[in-house]
Amino acid sequence: MKKMLTLVLVSVLGGAITLGTYKTFLEKDNVQIATNTTQDNPVFLPTNYKTTTTALAAAEGINFTNAADKTVHAVVHVKNVALNTAQPTLQDLFYGRVPQKRQLGTGSGVIISPDGYIITNNHVIEDSQQLSVTLNDNRTLTAKIIGSDPKTDIALLKVESDEQLPYTTFGDSDTAKIGEWVLAVGNPFNLTSTVTAGIISAKSRDLSGQSTQSFIQTDAAVNPGNSGGALVNTAGELIGINTAITSQTGSYIGYSFAVPSNIAKKVVQDIMEFGNVQNGILGVIGGSLNSTYAEKLGVGETEGFYVDDVEEDTGAAEAGIKSGDIIKMIDNIKIKKFSDLRGFLDTKRPNDVVNVTLLRDGQTKEVAVTLLKNNTYILPVIGVIKNAKPEDLKKYKTKNGVKITKVNGTYGQYLQREGIEAGNIITAINNVKVNTIEDVDQILKNRDTYQPLSIELINSKGEKNRYGLR
Repeated sequence: MKKMLTLVLVSVLGGAITLGTYKTFLEKDNVQIATNTTQDNPVFLPTNYKTTTTALAAAEGINFTNAADKTVHAVVHVKNVALNTAQPTLQDLFYGRVPQKRQLGTGSGVIISPDGYIITNNHVIEDSQQLSVTLNDNRTLTAKIIGSDPKTDIALLKVESDEQLPYTTFGDSDTAKIGEWVLAVGNPFNLTSTVTAGIISAKSRDLSGQSTQSFIQTDAAVNPGNSGGALVNTAGELIGINTAITSQTGSYIGYSFAVPSNIAKKVVQDIMEFGNVQNGILGVIGGSLNSTYAEKLGVGETEGFYVDDVEEDTGAAEAGIKSGDIIKMIDNIKIKKFSDLRGFLDTKRPNDVVNVTLLRDGQTKEVAVTLLKNNTYILPVIGVIKNAKPEDLKKYKTKNGVKITKVNGTYGQYLQREGIEAGNIITAINNVKVNTIEDVDQILKNRDTYQPLSIELINSKGEKNRYGLR
């Protein structure tokens, strides 16, 4: 009996100790955790509630439904069946076969006319063997490629329909402003007719680092499948063709980019009228100004395009633009950096006349410049070449050829040691006579990637030499 009472007493005492320990330590820890999540002294963030309320009220007053309704019916789902090289099997390797597989790619496009012309990205339809578009009413139509321009990543398609199609109209991307509301309409991840909203974050963005692009940047959500879709303003006007995103994951993280509508429209019109894109050049060589560059040059401007050199036989040379001039504006479009100038020129054709506002010795000057067709070409290893004038050919006693205007800076000393310098005439490439830079371009496009270049050249001494280049 005593043993039993002792066991009961020990059990009660053990339970009391256990409960006391739980109350003292475990419950205290839980309370401490909860306390830590609600600090008594939070970090203070200054907030203007009046401004926030006003901004929200302004946002609530904007109606996107009309713009979305105008656009969603004009945006199509583009499906591209392409043949790509597949992983070879042992049998393929044994028989020397190159296996191919059909691969489906998807994107978006925008109907720009009631008779079925559609604008999209070049990368959406590249290498296509079979192309179709699905309209917002679920009809699927076969599409054909009218033309494309890899440089601007714009392509023009055409579909046939028994009835007029809904379409969107071009807006003026030059007048679009940073902070303006926009809608992105497309087919991300095969989700058809998707509309997202955002603002214009920046203009004249260059992602290449070579000042060859001039995108509109927006924070409207754009994902794979949106390429070729519409970027429209609140009036439903097309101000851009959604083209690219920057992301480490491949999906949207807040930055997307569109080809401005003024560039896209010009490319489409050129394809319709000429079958290719007509580019007008100003004829200046230089770069964007910034604090470092301005200090180095000894100029007081940190914005604009600084002219290092002017190409001969160009509109800029004829208009009297000189080295050291700073281009600040063209046709009332401000030029703050190279991509501003690039974006403007991409909307112009040869023989267009533009008014250039520039600074020279601190004085503002305005000149009219006639844009000309680009007659220069970058020949690998050698440098810049252009169409030779009759007097150039006469001087070198030849009836055909193109002229070297600038040797490659990387190989300059080596080329000069070999007798290759500016002014020389190239008469043939890979044993094919050349008369124009178009001939050179065609030869290079048709050659195999690893095929060496054979160049026939007349130097300043009148000697004809042949060079093999890789």
